[in-house]
Amino acid sequence: MAAVGVSLLTLAFVSPLCAASVALFSARSIHHLLLIAAALAFALAARSSGPLFRVHLPVSLTTLAMTAALWAWHVPALYNAALANMALYWGMQITIFATSFAFWLAIQRAGVMGAVGGLLGGMVQMGCLGALLTFASQPLYVTHALSAPSWGLTGLADQQLAGLVMWVGGMAPFAIGGLWIARRAWRRQNATGNSTNSINVLRELQAK
Repeated sequence: MAAVGVSLLTLAFVSPLCAASVALFSARSIHHLLLIAAALAFALAARSSGPLFRVHLPVSLTTLAMTAALWAWHVPALYNAALANMALYWGMQITIFATSFAFWLAIQRAGVMGAVGGLLGGMVQMGCLGALLTFASQPLYVTHALSAPSWGLTGLADQQLAGLVMWVGGMAPFAIGGLWIARRAWRRQNATGNSTNSINVLRELQAK
């Protein structure tokens, strides 16, 4: 899974997508989703890393932290400042990735109900942010509003596309996480069932 994470980060930062994200807010949304997906891949890889995976992080706290990071960096003034300042730009990338990584670690350590609650919370906040961007009546980000026309899009159309990417595409990492939780619960149930069957067999043998 670490290789998947590296591939996703390479796609986000080395491919033409990175250059496109300077001009198009829709490309930036894809870029941010790749960060979240890469964080998921690295969190899954961390299961075998020992000490790192044993760190206990509350799902509620990490969900709030990830939500705060995503929403804060989408405040127009802060986002526009990040595009104009290299330190702020990397601060945006690192905080989105780090809070997402912490979120996915917490999801893995949580029980089924806690994990489901965290995933639902993540999906809801991503959907709300995407909806706000999709239905905004005017462009919110000056840099993209000025550069999008050179790519054949108005600033508003680019922003609406970005909102749809986050609204619909943003569900993908959380859906993958949900499938992983379901698989984990199924395997635990099977393991419990097999253990119970073994105990019953031993009891029958002892009775004989």
